[in-house]
Amino acid sequence: MKTLLTAMVASATVLAAATLHADERLLIGSTSSSSSHYSYFVAVNQIINNQVEGISSSVAETGATVDNLRRLGRDQIDMGLVTTNTGYHAYAGEEDFEGRPVDSRLLWVYTVAPQNTVMRQDAEVETFADLNGVRFNPGITGSATEKTTEAVMRTLGIEPDYVRGSTTDMVDAMKDGRVMGSVKSGVGERLDGSSMDIATFTPISVLSLDQEQADTLRSEMPDVAIVDVPEGAAEGIPAYTTWAFGVAVHAHPDMDGETAYQIVKAVMENPEPQVNAFAAMQDADMAKMTLEVGTVPLHVGAARYFEEQGMTSPMPCSLFSKASRRR
Repeated sequence: MKTLLTAMVASATVLAAATLHADERLLIGSTSSSSSHYSYFVAVNQIINNQVEGISSSVAETGATVDNLRRLGRDQIDMGLVTTNTGYHAYAGEEDFEGRPVDSRLLWVYTVAPQNTVMRQDAEVETFADLNGVRFNPGITGSATEKTTEAVMRTLGIEPDYVRGSTTDMVDAMKDGRVMGSVKSGVGERLDGSSMDIATFTPISVLSLDQEQADTLRSEMPDVAIVDVPEGAAEGIPAYTTWAFGVAVHAHPDMDGETAYQIVKAVMENPEPQVNAFAAMQDADMAKMTLEVGTVPLHVGAARYFEEQGMTSPMPCSLFSKASRRR
């Protein structure tokens, strides 16, 4: 009997030790399973499970950015998809989060969506100031593009004649001249498919912010980034400057620093599965995008990784200094 009791105690001790060393379990909030972004998060999940020792993660289908931020605020997920503009609003307690801020920390940005102002060439609109009174679609109804474009125009003192509708509505309206321009999210440094559809038979141009306008947006709209898109976004399109927001991975601020560090390291050093899952990441520089487009403080673990790579943030209000102040 004594031998059996000793064996039971020994087994319990081993079981307790195994439990203490069990994997840390993380839940990742993503988006609809029909989205290509969901596939991206499946790839990230595989990287974490295969490359990060002591961490076990799984992906949850969610309602994307706003839902993920609210879940982070309720401690229901550990990390997830967040667009940088809405992430800033939540952090600052503005817009949909007025009076109800959600604290989160940036891990990395995996794609940037330049907001391209595509015009019919025969509209004879060469600058943003020329948009006053022009029939113009700020983005599909209810989208982040629409909301952000309207804010940009207000900030710059420009008053187009807005026309609302779906992507299909606006493509048809631009083709037949009922609408002279529209704002659409780019795919990396290329125009999106609907803009290319218009360009098939309708000559187009893309407006560029001038230096004063870019500086105004940097100063007054910290929720967006200002990016320079090189020549070649489409055939015959010269380089231009526009506003953009990124699609990022944010973490709960209480995530362990070592855990965040190991996850960011694994993701940065294993790009191939991510590109296979999300083609827009081809040739993307995730570290550069993170430091240029991020709008909330870096998680201390992410900051540690980027600092080890000798990287600093070019933003006027450094993501590193923000992270450091919260260590």
